Amino acid sequence: MSEGNRKRPAGLGRGLSALLGEAVREEPVAPAGERSRGILMVPVAELQPHPEQPRRHFDEAALDELARSIESRGLIQPIVARPFGGGYQIVAGERRWRAAQRARLHQVPVIVRDFDEAETLELALVENIQREDLNAIEEAEAYKKLIVRFGHSQEALGRIVHKSRSHIANLLRLLDLPAPVRAAVADGRLSMGHARALITARDPEKLAQMVIDKGLSVRETERLARDVRTGGTPAQSAAPRVQAADADIAALERQLGDLLGLKVRISHSGTAGSVTLGYSSLDQLDLICQRLSGERI
Repeated sequence: MSEGNRKRPAGLGRGLSALLGEAVREEPVAPAGERSRGILMVPVAELQPHPEQPRRHFDEAALDELARSIESRGLIQPIVARPFGGGYQIVAGERRWRAAQRARLHQVPVIVRDFDEAETLELALVENIQREDLNAIEEAEAYKKLIVRFGHSQEALGRIVHKSRSHIANLLRLLDLPAPVRAAVADGRLSMGHARALITARDPEKLAQMVIDKGLSVRETERLARDVRTGGTPAQSAAPRVQAADADIAALERQLGDLLGLKVRISHSGTAGSVTLGYSSLDQLDLICQRLSGERI
């Protein structure tokens, strides 16, 4: 169905933050028994995930970390759901719902809206993409669904999710890779850069396994794929892996990681380099900002 012939879901294209903000201003939190629209406190058992949720991989360690945060601070951001059967079906926030279960919460705040099936799927896809919660393959599959089911062009998708058309096009190309290579991207064994280098290669599945086994960088993978296309063999083209960070750097990464409770990566060359802090939730990002700005935590 084309974009112009179907009712657009509220908030689409502006992000779920707009939807959340509107709901917070409109209505206070109400008991689930009232079953009114707005924000309700809903028993965790009355919520169920959408079967076509675009996100398939949930990192167990990240879920445990979010559960610990919820245990200490509660669920700050409501889940978005629609009435479904005798309860509610999650439109956005399945990860928070899973973590709330681990935190043994009995009720969670839920924004309830009357979305139809098409709006539910579309909002779930867009929300996950905008929050960058999907791996490259999940994101590509989400774009494909939005194009096939809802008739969006790549340009229209770019405006909705605030991505460039070239970014969307490059991700869609990943779906042309063999299933084992897509699986390696989905579980993090290969990056999007690695996958892009393998798209036009001969026997990408074999080359992908070589990249994983040898731990090749994206640049080394590009050279490998280029050399094989021009007649070389994988054995001749595979460059030795650049040595990993030495023991002192690795120890410092672990020490800082333990101190901050975050994943720390140090890239050092000569007398200069960079320190990268990884976070898996907005709460962690808020904590980083507070520590860097000197605010009390």
